[in-house]
Amino acid sequence: MYIGSTGERGLHHLVQEIVDNAVDEALAGFADTIHVTLLADNGVRVVDNGRGIPTGIHPVEKRSAVEVVLTTLHAGGKFDSQSYAVSGGLHGVGSAVVNALSTAMEVEVKQNGHFWRQRYEMSKPTAPLAKGEETDETGTTVTFWPDPDIFETTTWNYETLSRRFQEMAFLNKGLTISLTDERPDHINGEVHNVTYHYEGGLSDFVQHLNAKKEPAHASIIAFEEESDGLAVEIAMQWNNSYSESVYSFANVINTAEGGTHEEGFRAALTSIVNRYAREQKFLKEGKDDNLSGEDVREGLTAIISVKLSDPQFEGQTKTKLGNTEAKSFVQKACNDHLRDWFERNPGEAKDIINKSLQASRARIAARQARDLTRRKSLLEAGSGLPGKLADCQWNDPEKCELFIVEGDSAGGSAKGGRDSRFQAILPIRGKILNVEKARIDKVLKNNEVQALITALGTGVHDEFDIAKLRYHKVILMADADVDGQHINTLLLTLLFRFMRPLIEAGHVYLSCPPLYKIKWDRKGEDASYAYSDSERDAVIAEGISNGKPDPRPRDNVQRFKGLGEMNAGQLWETTMNPATRLLRLVTLDDAAQADDLFSVLMGEDVEARRDFIIRNARDVRFLDV
Repeated sequence: MYIGSTGERGLHHLVQEIVDNAVDEALAGFADTIHVTLLADNGVRVVDNGRGIPTGIHPVEKRSAVEVVLTTLHAGGKFDSQSYAVSGGLHGVGSAVVNALSTAMEVEVKQNGHFWRQRYEMSKPTAPLAKGEETDETGTTVTFWPDPDIFETTTWNYETLSRRFQEMAFLNKGLTISLTDERPDHINGEVHNVTYHYEGGLSDFVQHLNAKKEPAHASIIAFEEESDGLAVEIAMQWNNSYSESVYSFANVINTAEGGTHEEGFRAALTSIVNRYAREQKFLKEGKDDNLSGEDVREGLTAIISVKLSDPQFEGQTKTKLGNTEAKSFVQKACNDHLRDWFERNPGEAKDIINKSLQASRARIAARQARDLTRRKSLLEAGSGLPGKLADCQWNDPEKCELFIVEGDSAGGSAKGGRDSRFQAILPIRGKILNVEKARIDKVLKNNEVQALITALGTGVHDEFDIAKLRYHKVILMADADVDGQHINTLLLTLLFRFMRPLIEAGHVYLSCPPLYKIKWDRKGEDASYAYSDSERDAVIAEGISNGKPDPRPRDNVQRFKGLGEMNAGQLWETTMNPATRLLRLVTLDDAAQADDLFSVLMGEDVEARRDFIIRNARDVRFLDV
């Protein structure tokens, strides 16, 4: 109801709600430590050393405040507007929703010199709040067990929680957050325990994000400002990559769609860099145009964190900040601090300006390449679409799909097998350019990249317009082998770096072609498909148990080495037919994590990539040798 979904994301939101309450105590200055434990029986325990949920009798409800908090939506632990200056709890429903969606919950509060305990089953208290032994400490411990009848899965993802807690530790300087996994099935001989604590806060966050990139200047620029109930903290550093990595937060909540605080930052940054460039004669009056915002932000890693008492978020998921006062406040703070930093650090400022000038020259060259591409496309296709695109008949983007297929043979099968009413095919030749290592002018001169951008119709970067998207399903269809996964990674890097809103809006999918065809008769008219070795074995075993002949002695188990081996009918049946195919939606829960991963996989740091492969080698499902 309030958590967004009953899938894995909604499940993990339960933990987030409880942890958010603990972080609120830290933001208010009353807590500095949070411990989260994934229990062996699939419960979760969250412990903080804050003031504790109020234990007194609520003046209106005439029952303990703990019980009110855990059974009443929007009650929270903040019974008056002075309790917290800022709060990060999503939707204000917190603990009550977690209780409602759990089979059981236990709460232990250390407050007023005593322990206080209460247990809930199916969201109902089993007894009143009980006063326990004496203690000099304060804090709250909440333990809950999610209801498997409500959630599609109740399996916790250690990595998902770990990444979020690390992010929260970066955003709350001095806060310690630990995560322990006690589940025996998930330990596998390794110690699953991690503790995050960063005295440098956002500066440490930027250093972490730039760890696998070469900084363009030595210092991390960091400053903070507070006035009239508003506070902003910013850390930033340019690196020698060609992509922008700007992340914003409001009251510790990731504002993935940006908002007024990000607008204020961007406006101030562009203005300050241009003013300094003209004052220092990098840009000549009457001769040189101003640097664009995109020029200035090329290779920039920045974190913007604002805290305010009455945040206005656009949409129920709190992904875009709408407070108008945040824009002017952040813009003024950036103007004051950045102007001062540039004047005090002329050597580093020169490096930043030179990088922006190089980006500007590349942008102009890219625009010329883009214009040339458009003219060439119009001449070749008459419609402005790439000539090798086999377009579909329908014009409604919501009903249309684009399959991006590697190779002429697979492209031919896809064209023959598709439903041409709503399915378009764009074949690409070989592995496209690795855009992680190329500036935009080189990217836009690449024929395969040109064809893809033109086919989608949205444009890229600051010119991106999702309203112009021609297909609401963009499906990457590559072979089910290592080369195919590399092609998918190259395409995903392009989409993430140049058209990220496509992924954020849920328009990008990976096709799942089968690895095996199991023929139960000689002609293969009665056949099954399997997507892994284990599924192949299970399908064969089930078929034999149902009286079918064992296909293995008759060499009736075919391993597909590529999509090109399938005829049009097989490709339609297994990979393209909406009624029978498997598609994996590409999601972006953590943009900073994705940014770091693309830098590792596709960037210049070979050692970082080697370490990643070694760490994840046990998860590899197939290897071609």
